[in-house]
Amino acid sequence: MTRIQHTVSFRLVHAPDSVEERLFLDDARAALASIPGVEDFRISAQISAKSDLAFQFSMEFADQAAYTAYDQHPTHVSFVAERWTSEVEAFQEYDYVAL
Repeated sequence: MTRIQHTVSFRLVHAPDSVEERLFLDDARAALASIPGVEDFRISAQISAKSDLAFQFSMEFADQAAYTAYDQHPTHVSFVAERWTSEVEAFQEYDYVAL
């Protein structure tokens, strides 16, 4: 079984430390971490001046089937359509498996 670490680094359209920023992060945690198969959901803040992407979501999946189920889950699809596309200004997505 190959575990997958799914990560996405991003910058929001909201002002830093704003109510809107906090609501987005809180709502993302509540929605995405609740999806079956999501393990070890984390939100991290960028501290390096080398990147303008301010946050990262990271989560793990037991295997490709769990990751695919997450990606197609109505909660994920809805969050992307209703929040992500209008509130995220830039992002990079990375998916890793251990070597």
